[in-house]
Amino acid sequence: MMLRLRTAREAPATAPPAQLPANVGSATVTPLFLPVRSRAASHQSPRRLVSLRALSFVIVVLLPVVAAGAYYLAIAADQYTAEFRMSLRTVDAPRVEPLLLFGGDTARTTAATESQIVTQFIASRAIVDELDPKLDLRQMFSSPAADWWSRLRLPASIERLVYYWQGQVDPFYDNSTGTIIVRVCAFAPDDALRLAQAIVGSSESLINNLSVRARRDALGYAETEVATAETRLKTALTAIRDFRDQEGLIDPGKAADANTTLTTKLRDDLLKANSELATLKAYMRDDAPAVRVLKARIRSLETQRRTLAREMTADAQPQTSTPAPTLSHELGSYEALDAERKFAEAAYQHALEGLDRARDNADRQHIYVESFVPPSLPQMPLYPRRWRALGTVALIAFATWAIGGLAVQSIREHL
Repeated sequence: MMLRLRTAREAPATAPPAQLPANVGSATVTPLFLPVRSRAASHQSPRRLVSLRALSFVIVVLLPVVAAGAYYLAIAADQYTAEFRMSLRTVDAPRVEPLLLFGGDTARTTAATESQIVTQFIASRAIVDELDPKLDLRQMFSSPAADWWSRLRLPASIERLVYYWQGQVDPFYDNSTGTIIVRVCAFAPDDALRLAQAIVGSSESLINNLSVRARRDALGYAETEVATAETRLKTALTAIRDFRDQEGLIDPGKAADANTTLTTKLRDDLLKANSELATLKAYMRDDAPAVRVLKARIRSLETQRRTLAREMTADAQPQTSTPAPTLSHELGSYEALDAERKFAEAAYQHALEGLDRARDNADRQHIYVESFVPPSLPQMPLYPRRWRALGTVALIAFATWAIGGLAVQSIREHL
C-alpha cells in the first residue's frame, strides 16, 4: 500500500494546457518553444546577412575609396595649368544677312568664323604636327615627374599623341563674348608656359595664313576679271575697226544725221521751187525759159531726194535680186557693235575698280589676334583635385553599394 502511494506521489503531474488570450486567433499564434535546430537557424540568419552586407560594403565602397585615396594622395603627380584668353578683331564692318533680321539668330561676322576655326585647330592634329618638332611633345608628356597612370606611355603613335593632347589642352570658344579660352596642363610650370606660348604663336600664324590666302585669292580673281574685260574690250574695238574698213564709214550715226539734214533741206527747196513754179505759171506759159529752168530744178531736187531715200532705207530701193547695203542696215550693225563696246568699257572700268580695291585690301590686315590675357607661369598645381576626386569616388561607390543592396533585398522579398 505504501509502495503504491509512493509511486503515485512520485509520478510527475501533468501540466495544465496553456490558456490563449481571447483576442488572439489560433492561426496567428507563434509557438513559445521551438526545436533546437530551428532556434539556431533563426539566430544565424541575421548574423549571416550582417556579414554579407559588411563584406559587400568593404568590397564595393571601402576598397575603391582606399585605392583612390592611395592614388590621389600619394601617387598622383601634380599638373600645372597655364590659361590664356584671346579674341579676333576685324577692321571690316560686320556683314549682316538680310534673312537673319527676321529670326532670332545674330549675324555671324568674319571674326566669329575665324575664332571657331582657331578653336578647332588647337584641338586638331595639325597643331600637334606643327609643335611636336619644336617642343618634343612625347618627351614633355612622358616626364619622369608624372605618375604611371597620367603620363603618356612610350612609344606613342601620332594618333595616341593627339588623343593625349586633347586631354591636356582644352580650347573653348565663348560665343556670347567672342573670346577663345585655352587651358594647358603639363607636369612642370615651365612646360605649361612654353606650350601655351607656342599655341598662341601657332594660332597667330594660322590667322595670318588664312588672311594672306584670302587676300591672294581675291587679288587673283580681280586680276582675272580685268584680263577678261580687257580681252572683251579689245575684241569689240577690233570689230568696230573692221566694220569701218569694210563699209567705208567712220560713224554711220553721224552719216545718218547728215543725210537726214540734207533730206530736210531738199524737201524745203523742193517745196519752195514748187511754190515758185505755181506762181510763174500764173502769168507765164509752160515753154517760158524761167518755167523750164524751174521745172528742171524741181526734177533735180526730186532725183536727189529719191537717191538719199534709197541710201538710207531699204523700202525706197527698187526690187532687185541683190539690194545694195543701206545706211539703216549699216547703222543697225554699227549700233550693235557700239553697244558691245560700251558694255565692254563699263565692264573693264568695273574690273579695274575691283582690282584697285583688292590691292588695297591686300596691303592691309583685316583680322588681328588680341591676346588680352597672355599665358603666365603657374605657381601652384591645380590638378588633380584630390579631395574632390576622392569624394566623387566615395559617393559613386556608396551609391552603387546602396542601390545594389536595395535590389538584392527586393529580389529576396519576392522569392
